Amino acid sequence: MAPSSDNGSHGLRHAGDDAFQLTVDYLKQEVVEPLRGLGRFLYMGIAGSFFLAFGLLLILLGVLRLLQTETGTALNGDWSWVPYAVVVVLGVGVIAVAALRIQSGPGQRKLPEVIARRESREIEAQEGTS
Repeated sequence: MAPSSDNGSHGLRHAGDDAFQLTVDYLKQEVVEPLRGLGRFLYMGIAGSFFLAFGLLLILLGVLRLLQTETGTALNGDWSWVPYAVVVVLGVGVIAVAALRIQSGPGQRKLPEVIARRESREIEAQEGTS
């Protein structure tokens, strides 16, 4: 037999408070904490991208200075644009390699599985409605 309480509304209010607190704790656990983790992930990704871009810029600048100083008089006068063109071509090459790696990354390998799952769900849905 359940214990009886003298004040039924007090027990009901306590149960309501518990349900509210449980809901708040659940939302913190399932919404706020993952967003914090996502924020840390984005922060590190943005910082890493910034430092990588800055490093590549310094490397390209170093190549430019190398070509300007170590080629002597070969790239002077009418040929003074060649070191700049070489650095631009290298920069475009780095961008092209990065774009190709992004396109052929892990998401691309998972794409056939995702398409197959979607097609099987569509077939099941069509069979279910028939």
